[in-house]
Amino acid sequence: MDSPQPIIVKRVSRKADGHRGGSWKIAFADFAIAMMAFFLVMWLVTVATPEQLKMVSAYFKDPINFDGGSPHPIDLGGSPTPAPQRTLNELDSGRDQLPELLEQLEPMVPARPEVDELPDKMELRELDLLLQELQNKIDTEPVLQRFRDQILMEFTLEGLRIQIVDAENRPMFASGSPELRPYFEEILLTLADTIAKVPKRISISGHTDAMPYTGRRDYGNWELSTQRANAARRTLLAAGYPEQQVARVVGYADSALFDADDPLNPINRRIDIVVMNKRAEFDMRRQAGAERPQGGSAQADPEGASLDSQSAGDSAPAADELPATPPSERPRNLFDDDSQSLELRL
Repeated sequence: MDSPQPIIVKRVSRKADGHRGGSWKIAFADFAIAMMAFFLVMWLVTVATPEQLKMVSAYFKDPINFDGGSPHPIDLGGSPTPAPQRTLNELDSGRDQLPELLEQLEPMVPARPEVDELPDKMELRELDLLLQELQNKIDTEPVLQRFRDQILMEFTLEGLRIQIVDAENRPMFASGSPELRPYFEEILLTLADTIAKVPKRISISGHTDAMPYTGRRDYGNWELSTQRANAARRTLLAAGYPEQQVARVVGYADSALFDADDPLNPINRRIDIVVMNKRAEFDMRRQAGAERPQGGSAQADPEGASLDSQSAGDSAPAADELPATPPSERPRNLFDDDSQSLELRL
């Protein structure tokens, strides 16, 4: 007799109700975010003007070379700016104001049809990049690190001004002489190649303190400051700086003191190198009474006379010659009006 087939009973234990997985929550969150982004885009498209929509389209077609007049694809009337008291880098806070230079230049300088668009944003960016490169070089070059306190840079109406000033224990020139000290010569040789990267003309000016020069009867601070500026020019040319980019070499003597409260302060003895913008170059040629293509550079002879390198000895005035500017007409800092100087002491 066959034995009965065993009956197998399978009992499945039921787990207590609880967490059964959260993958659906992640999917739902992604969906919600996508919907929010979609409706945000729809709202922006609705409120944007046709011109703004064209700018958005141009930005996505070529985002690298896009220049639609605004740093944002859609500008709704305001752009976030960092609060000055919360800016971590003081130098960055100064650069944030560069886009506002155009607005401040308009009321200061009379409009002229030939240069009403100058200096433009691209020119300001170019000078700002030069400023950053100079700062990086000062921070990395051992030759410049020792003299960083004597190198001052600021933006003016004429462009980027680089001032190399005297210190009590480190004068740039021999006392009462246009002869450069070796370390000052090294500073100019090191800076020359960086300044030359920007295809703009420069103006070089020499300044003395108020101490009268007594070495010679027919020689004074005017001749001394002019010869010192010319010595700086020769050093730049020796470093390979293009001679055609030197637009002007002048001496101011003690007529434009850096520290007017202390006329004998060593900081008043300085060399100014201004990388000129197009507006300043136009004004220089206009004030000289001649306008012609670039090519000549105003130089100073040992006796302080201004000579044009291409027309020395001609009876007509040099195109790029410009008399020394009185102190009242010196280029002022763009932020002097609101006491917010862009001077950078490195």
